[in-house]
Amino acid sequence: MYSTTDFKKGLRIEIEKEPYEIVDFQHVKPGKGGAFVRTKLKSLISGKVIDRTLRAGEKVETPNIEEKNMQYLYDEGNDFVFMDNETYDQVHLDKTASAESAGFLLENIQVKILYYNEKPINIEVPNFIEVKIKQTEPGLRGDTVSGATKPATLETGLVINVPLFLNEGDIIKVDTRTKSYIERISSK
Repeated sequence: MYSTTDFKKGLRIEIEKEPYEIVDFQHVKPGKGGAFVRTKLKSLISGKVIDRTLRAGEKVETPNIEEKNMQYLYDEGNDFVFMDNETYDQVHLDKTASAESAGFLLENIQVKILYYNEKPINIEVPNFIEVKIKQTEPGLRGDTVSGATKPATLETGLVINVPLFLNEGDIIKVDTRTKSYIERISSK
């Protein structure tokens, strides 16, 4: 069990038989009354973010969560298919449960699958991936400092904003947490 004094961003807790990850929290000590903790929690199953207030010192459960390293193989209907790196078993995960990570799934990418009570619930992709730009407007020569951006469709289907000097076929580094361009790796 965790106490509210153990809270930190990224800590996984269980409330009302559902696993959550702490997105943000704030200890509050009002002039009158007891102290409490305001938290923003993200459901590891549905992805919804909720606000919850807990009394200072209140205990919450530790979820039965296990992470397994797996390789993304392909998508099949409404499922993504992954292979366990140790046992070579294939696991199907519903696309709706992992919609946030779907834009970063490249063939053969190594990911972590979160299991809650031995059932796969979510995907954790690496913080940074290298991906090719599939479609964007042509780049403008010399326009590298202005800070202006344009939309670009990546090979995974995700659309992000990139600097004007990038072209189709360029390979870029993307931060999967913020869905933002970091740097150009190579040009075509």
